[in-house]
Amino acid sequence: MAISVFDLFKIGIGPSSSHTVGPMRAAATFAQALRERGLLAQVQRVEVRLYGSLSATGVGHATDRACLLGLMGQWPDQIDPHSIEPRIAQLLQERCLMLDGRQPVDFDYGRDMLLLDESLAYHPNAMTLNAEGEQGCLFSQTYYSVGGGFIVEQAEIDAPQSSAEQVKLPYEFSSAAELLSLCKQHGLSVSQLMMANERAWRSEDDIRAGLLKIWAAMRECVANGMRNDGILPGGLNVKRRAARLHRSLQEVGKPNVIGSTLSAMEWVNLFALAVNEENAAGGRMVTAPTNGAAGIIPAVLHYYMTFNPSACDDDVVAFLLAAAAVGILCKKNASISGAEVGCQGEVGSACSMAAAGLAEVLGATAPQLENAAEIALEHNLGLTCDPVGGLVQIPCIERNAIAAVKAINAVQMALRGDGEHFISLDRVIRTMRDTGADMHANYKETSRGGLAVAYVEC
Repeated sequence: MAISVFDLFKIGIGPSSSHTVGPMRAAATFAQALRERGLLAQVQRVEVRLYGSLSATGVGHATDRACLLGLMGQWPDQIDPHSIEPRIAQLLQERCLMLDGRQPVDFDYGRDMLLLDESLAYHPNAMTLNAEGEQGCLFSQTYYSVGGGFIVEQAEIDAPQSSAEQVKLPYEFSSAAELLSLCKQHGLSVSQLMMANERAWRSEDDIRAGLLKIWAAMRECVANGMRNDGILPGGLNVKRRAARLHRSLQEVGKPNVIGSTLSAMEWVNLFALAVNEENAAGGRMVTAPTNGAAGIIPAVLHYYMTFNPSACDDDVVAFLLAAAAVGILCKKNASISGAEVGCQGEVGSACSMAAAGLAEVLGATAPQLENAAEIALEHNLGLTCDPVGGLVQIPCIERNAIAAVKAINAVQMALRGDGEHFISLDRVIRTMRDTGADMHANYKETSRGGLAVAYVEC
């Protein structure tokens, strides 16, 4: 399947792309299907069945609430985050679900929201929605939330899309080697090649407008995170740090140029912390390519745009397009899902994407860009997904800040070379896939191992 930059960067809400954004999209799709089939008026009960990782950490990641909101006809890129708590409170109090926003259906949370201790074969993030009427089942569909807000229906797996229906790209690539070869053959940078591919879906003006809208949402998320104080939800009593850090850095003063040392690193840390605190609080943000790793790319891009006097909108477009090229490779050849390959698939992929984007706007050659992406991903291999309490707070928030700085360092190292290096990006991506396959399920977003249990023990 051809993957667009707008598949990887989607405006949504926190705290998780796979556990919040994906399930909400799936449930909204289910409600829409009931409406299109003319079945809404016949529905008397809706049952939600969560499997695998969606069940294990679903409450901490707000999967249950996301499903309910989706069934109400809400979409993650459109819902007002401030409306969520009142909507859920009203539903639980009245035990009435307004299906598709128009059809009242009795809903008993304890009976109709099932967190099951079993997994389905296709993917750890699975959910089944059942709509029942007077005569039994009216409609049922199983969905898989495969990371980054992507969803796959069981029907799509049973009847794959024909090649005739797929978008044909002028520069199709499935490996970094193919990407580099195409860039060399046609005299294109990575972002130029990606722009040509994106034009298979929409005009260049629409592409630019869409990417700048994504950037505006990222900036707004950073601004909100730097402004909001208090305790993050979830019961761990984790304090927000970004607002206080921002006030402290404003007193110190801004670094003058890209490449300043310790104070520069603190600004990068700030931008990443701000995004991930907003994500943990269920605020508006952008999957990049997931929610759990959503702070890395905005932190690196925000720093470049803030402290580079010559930065412009063209840089934003080039950065995001080049980053998406690496994200496509990670998704096609491994995974961006923490439930599938651990946090190396989320933070590792995002770190690699950020390195590619920064390398592009700093004038790297395509081989240097590939080298930067390889360095960034290589040094996230084996990273586990072990969220304490099933929440995206510990270690996720700090992990984004660390990875954002790591992405910048990877670019600095790559730009000092000519693009030649020992291990290719393709090999590192395959290694991520294989490492994820070998990784115990306790370390893949189930909160059953690692730091998740270390917290309980201490």
